[in-house]
Amino acid sequence: MSTTSQTATRARIAVELTPPVARLRLENPPVNVIDIPLMEELAEALGNVEQRSDLSVVIFSGSQHAFSAGVDVAVHTPDKVEEMLTKFHDVIGKVVASRKITIAAVHGHCLGGGAELAMVCDMVYTSELATWGFPEIKLGCYPPVAATALAALVGQKQAADLILTGRSITGKEAAAVGLANAAVPEVDLERMVQETVQHLVSLSPAALSIAKKAIYAWDSIHFDKGLARAEKIYLEELMKTEDAQEGISAFLKKHQPKWKGK
Repeated sequence: MSTTSQTATRARIAVELTPPVARLRLENPPVNVIDIPLMEELAEALGNVEQRSDLSVVIFSGSQHAFSAGVDVAVHTPDKVEEMLTKFHDVIGKVVASRKITIAAVHGHCLGGGAELAMVCDMVYTSELATWGFPEIKLGCYPPVAATALAALVGQKQAADLILTGRSITGKEAAAVGLANAAVPEVDLERMVQETVQHLVSLSPAALSIAKKAIYAWDSIHFDKGLARAEKIYLEELMKTEDAQEGISAFLKKHQPKWKGK
């Protein structure tokens, strides 16, 4: 690996380039909430990385406290939700379509959109004590990316359980059900990631890229169509319910939601 390293810090992410490896580190304290500016920075960084032939591996990480606690609840309001979906799914689309090998290194909270970002990476390594979950149902919403792709990773019943209950699981449980490749003690996570990276960069970047394309050839057809349908349902049905508006409002105003079932 090259010893030449570049670090560029934007408002909400840090981009560290040490060819052939790029690290995109979320830096939006305290829990790396994914707001619209962070989505825009990630999309730009991913676009730049994709153009560079000297980069073959991309690592996504956050802080010791949180990979990401999810997408900003404030952008789920009717006036912002369409922009949020479009920009977040642009990020997800770039990760899924990337010719680079993508790795998520998960410490702490990995929830909602943060868990969706991690789960679409090629490989995922998590701290055993990390907290994973898709809590959107508690706000009267659902996670479109997980609704589309989670069952392929963990099976239909596990996906239904996680999405419909909104419950949290540990990193150890996440690895056991297939959300992560491995769960290790907190202090060993970076070593595990670096061992994987060292192995990957010893291989042919061209072969890795083409093998990745072949692995996902069938899934990508269903993912694109499935996500478009999940988004359509989200905007045209879910966002028109009183319960979705109540759930988001209750979270922002810090009180218990009063569901009406409509």
